[in-house]
Amino acid sequence: MLNALLLPLLFSMAGGTFVFLRRPDARQQGLLVMILFQLVGAAGYVTQPTLEVFGLLCIHALFVLVLMTRHLQTPPVAPQPSGE
Repeated sequence: MLNALLLPLLFSMAGGTFVFLRRPDARQQGLLVMILFQLVGAAGYVTQPTLEVFGLLCIHALFVLVLMTRHLQTPPVAPQPSGE
């Protein structure tokens, strides 16, 4: 199960970081996708509970928690006025 979950959760962390840093207007959707990846990982852990999968899920959950906390602490992005 670790082999099946490792790359998707790493992709989720990399994609979530990209969305968080480069696309502030899409942060909510990025965090939602990361939470859904966490749920898929939890389902995988239920089918085959091992310490390695649990550790991977803990790292991913901590990553999601940090990004969500940072998102909730930042003020909303104001729309930029057009140059007309």
